Amino acid sequence: METPRHPSARYERLVRRAQADGRVPALSVALRRADREPWLFTVGDSGNPGHPLGADTRFRIGSITKTFSAVLVMQCRDDGLLDLDDPIARHLQVPAHGDATIRRLLSHTAGFQREPYGDIWDTLEAPGDEAVLAELDRAERVLPNARRFHYSNLGFAVLGQLVAKLRGGAWADVVTDRVLRPLGLTATTLQPPAQAAVGYVVDDFSDAARPEPRTDLGGVAPAAQLWSTAGDMATWAAFLTHPATTDPQGRVLAAATVEEMRFPGTVTNEALWQTGFGLGVIIEPQGRFVTHIGHDGAMPGFLASAYGRRGGDGVPDGLSCAVLGSSGTSRVIGELAHELLRQAVELDPAGIRPWRIAAPAPRAYRSILGHWYSEGTPFVFSWHDGALQARAADLAPDVPPAIFEPLPDRPDVLRTVSGRETGELLRLTRDESGTVVRMHWATYRVTRGQEGFDGGAACDGPE
Repeated sequence: METPRHPSARYERLVRRAQADGRVPALSVALRRADREPWLFTVGDSGNPGHPLGADTRFRIGSITKTFSAVLVMQCRDDGLLDLDDPIARHLQVPAHGDATIRRLLSHTAGFQREPYGDIWDTLEAPGDEAVLAELDRAERVLPNARRFHYSNLGFAVLGQLVAKLRGGAWADVVTDRVLRPLGLTATTLQPPAQAAVGYVVDDFSDAARPEPRTDLGGVAPAAQLWSTAGDMATWAAFLTHPATTDPQGRVLAAATVEEMRFPGTVTNEALWQTGFGLGVIIEPQGRFVTHIGHDGAMPGFLASAYGRRGGDGVPDGLSCAVLGSSGTSRVIGELAHELLRQAVELDPAGIRPWRIAAPAPRAYRSILGHWYSEGTPFVFSWHDGALQARAADLAPDVPPAIFEPLPDRPDVLRTVSGRETGELLRLTRDESGTVVRMHWATYRVTRGQEGFDGGAACDGPE
């Protein structure tokens, strides 16, 4: 029988196969998890004499930059500088489209045309900071506000100018001071350093490749300007999926705000629900209760992909992957990131934590535990991990339960903080001895026995 090889050998073969099949001049990969040192691997040629390909080689990350701008917007919201449903005209002087809301711009549902006014991908000259806003009246609103998803670099350029105005500095300085430096992303920069890879367009019908020109995006920088390494981008993807593993003190953003960003606001195709968009992040469903969270990026000569994995059995905390390549045409770069995340769970899953005896439920809630009925449907209420939980009795084990927290000043009123009926109240009714005899969840009656809506027992049918 063949002896199984270490997972890193499988990962390396996947990367080598992707580089060869995809004909990517240089490929840099990082696979990260909280309980291990990052796995870093490169294959190919940087195209940069004197700076051979290595873990510190810099690649353009393109639209992954948008996730940084989205975090800056959410910081402003958390600091009380804006509301996500504010129209941009409340904060910026714009000649048109001022009714577009910040939330819609973050989710690409504001209807802005894809690029700023002009043929910037012909001229390779982007508008400056002031021109992005001054020329909004020359840009189309190609769809009505909130109609559907339409990807827009222009929308994120406007968001970057919004952040700059609210923070009183250039976007480049704000992203450096408020995100890159606190997270230690020292290899992520606005401009390419000496060790930057050369980006190419690879010929379809031969093995020739043409270097692509480097471009500075000026006022569109908040949409796609940054350069980075696979290691930095894997750390960033871990922040977007498991912020406790990279920012445990919440210096950059509260974990609850990152969770808010990950909630799907729209699908990218109304007939094929395979990709969603939250507040600046892409959500890629991977099967039952498993998602990959992150973003892809493209600039002349470069493609990039950075995602983390959430949900499912065996997923290590902080599992994330970044794949950066020096080809502007190879689809394998984005596919490889998702495949490596899947392989990491299959080949090297998180350890199984042993069950241990824990403290009992608080005395005030013990009479709740067990079987109840609501709308004729059986539920099981239990106490695990220090919280009251509930789940429909016939749900599959992998379906997350509803979890409750008591209101600070009303212990017999609990808020549903996750799962079914998130946000709704659970109200307890007790008898003279203090035993909970009835509950109301989202105003629906919850009883020990199965009852109709008139309060009669289900077993008491007509004679």
